[in-house]
Amino acid sequence: MTTLEALPEPKLLQLFDVPYQCRSVTRAAEQLGQSQPTISIWLARLREQLNDPLFVRTPGGMAPTPRADQLIGPCREVLESLRRLTAWEPQFIAATAQRRFRLCVSDASHITLLPSILNHLRSHAPGIRLEAARIDGNTESALESGEADLAIGFVPWLGGGMYQQVLFEQDWVCLSNPQHPRLGDGMSLERYRAEGHVQISFGTGQKLLEAGLARAGIERRIMLELPAFLGLGMIIGTTDLLGTLPRHIGQTLADMHGLQVHDCPFEVEGFTVKQHWHARYHQDNGNRWLREVVRGLFQ
Repeated sequence: MTTLEALPEPKLLQLFDVPYQCRSVTRAAEQLGQSQPTISIWLARLREQLNDPLFVRTPGGMAPTPRADQLIGPCREVLESLRRLTAWEPQFIAATAQRRFRLCVSDASHITLLPSILNHLRSHAPGIRLEAARIDGNTESALESGEADLAIGFVPWLGGGMYQQVLFEQDWVCLSNPQHPRLGDGMSLERYRAEGHVQISFGTGQKLLEAGLARAGIERRIMLELPAFLGLGMIIGTTDLLGTLPRHIGQTLADMHGLQVHDCPFEVEGFTVKQHWHARYHQDNGNRWLREVVRGLFQ
């Protein structure tokens, strides 16, 4: 079976990446500085080598085939590796650097951490491209291979060969609508038991919450289950439901949506948010710079 590793010319890999992004041969030709006939010839060679049409015409533009969707990730990894080889320099100069950083982060970090990191990069390193990936069972191998640069969050299962740095401690809070009809005097354990709740299904800290609920003998009345924190602030602000979540994301959502923050009325074990990186990249100048940015923003 033909693989990306068999491609003889990096320009063909770039040709694959650019149309995949812009969905147009004409715009791809403009971005690559080539004529449209030249792009068509290169694309025909790429299709022949990969034994797949890769893109098909639709009313909305050039749509990738399932095979193209499978290959785009490996293609970009190869391009990134080639770029790092050709652009390697003994120092990392943020103001002029052209590089992609991939961060493995929790869903909550999309709201609490990524905006601050992105704003810093746009001000101090405008050539840096940032990508966010989920924290999951592939995070450790991604850090080891260099596919990811940092993992930021509560990731207690990461094994040997990893460095870590503490950023901040997390405890737990409850969020409610500030006009909640039954919480005018604050949150108590009895009121917490009696109210309806929104539950977040996933997250590295959710097991700690479930353990705390079990120790306190609390069985919540779950009225809504969400896969992540997106939408939680709006839901809490327009209903009488409660949300129980780590303080950082809780306070951020409260500030965004004008919610009431209550101390959690039962004990839940806290956790430490850290940044993690593999020993292979401990001395990498770009990785070191990024770690210092994250430390400066959040420690």
